[in-house]
Amino acid sequence: MLIIRLQRVGKRGQAYFRVVVLEHTKKTKGEFLELLGSYDPHKKALQAQKERIEYWISKGAQISPTVNNLLVNYKYWDKSKMASWKPKSKSKTKEAGGIKPAPAKKLTSESGEILNAEARSETPATESQSEAPSAEAVTANI
Repeated sequence: MLIIRLQRVGKRGQAYFRVVVLEHTKKTKGEFLELLGSYDPHKKALQAQKERIEYWISKGAQISPTVNNLLVNYKYWDKSKMASWKPKSKSKTKEAGGIKPAPAKKLTSESGEILNAEARSETPATESQSEAPSAEAVTANI
């Protein structure tokens, strides 16, 4: 399938575009069948051969949404615009602050039963904390 699209040329930071027709499987910077025009985004100038574009479309070539929208903006034809790109949807976590809360871990006993809130407070971790020497006992030893 043939497609009419933009081909980027020019130096870094000084982009210029050619309007070309090429096979859709070819690389954009590769060989093209015909040069149909050019677009200078710095001067906002589009030069295109309307007759040749219509010829390729009549032969079955598709037109990229960006080229179509440029042709509509510069009054080369009266067709409607196409959606050329869609912004990425933001996930709900990014809107809420960016960090997902960690899922709560379920504590289980040795037999595999889920412990309730009362049993959780009696876990060995809290017992070891209560057996630690107090600050008064440490200072008394000095």
